[in-house]
Amino acid sequence: MPATSAARVVRTAAPLLALVVIAGCGTGDPAPRPQRTHDGKPAAVRLPPRNAGFDYQIGGAYPPPRGVRVVSRDRKDSPARGLYNICYVNAFQAQPGERGEWPADLLLRDADGEAVVDTDWNEALLDIGTPAKRERIAARVGEWIDGCADQGFDAVEPDNYDSYTRSKHLLGPDDATAFISLLSARAHSRHLAIGQKNTAELAGARSRTGLDFAVTEECGAYDECGVYAKAFDDRVVDVEYTDDGLRKALAGYGDRLSVVRRDVRVSRPGDEGYVRETG
Repeated sequence: MPATSAARVVRTAAPLLALVVIAGCGTGDPAPRPQRTHDGKPAAVRLPPRNAGFDYQIGGAYPPPRGVRVVSRDRKDSPARGLYNICYVNAFQAQPGERGEWPADLLLRDADGEAVVDTDWNEALLDIGTPAKRERIAARVGEWIDGCADQGFDAVEPDNYDSYTRSKHLLGPDDATAFISLLSARAHSRHLAIGQKNTAELAGARSRTGLDFAVTEECGAYDECGVYAKAFDDRVVDVEYTDDGLRKALAGYGDRLSVVRRDVRVSRPGDEGYVRETG
């Protein structure tokens, strides 16, 4: 989800990794550990190309502009034919219209029993503070990940990895990494790559979380592109929301990462305020 106050985020297309049959998982069962190729990557997972034309369409799908090779879309939209498609899921917070669909005990609550809310987007945080709750939440989010795979997406983008920073100290980074590891296993079991969304402070944990690439918001504006580029070997797709952020991202990493500028509401062409620029 785009942020307004803090960062929330080719040479050639990567070759297809060796295909290995991986057993699927039941809705409530832990996903199996995926087999791996000689370089340590999950087998049967296709990684996004580096330095490719990118469009961020989580606010609504539309025909990708000329030159786009990678597109991110909401899980309720269909992938774009012939492109590398990333499926957006809001994995750590409940969107306003979906809050009532979550069991009450899976919403994070403060000492007064009130749901802890991300006030920027009016989204209740999910309670990933115990192993049992993490498993239950991962099972529900896992159904969305399965849906992404069934539709033909190549990868999944679980948003709000950094929600623990808005949890009133009720959650910590260990909770976030433990939960994302469950989602990584589920994604890999369905042959999907999985991207780290923003949260530069946890980029160094990728070896134990199983994350494959990064989806960043404003890494140029916040001088964080280098952190992600190093951690993910330049497999980074970045969306900037200001002219200055775009300029900085392109100046430092325009020949290495996939960068686009969008409006903060990631609207569609024809909508008021629509912006899409690449330099």
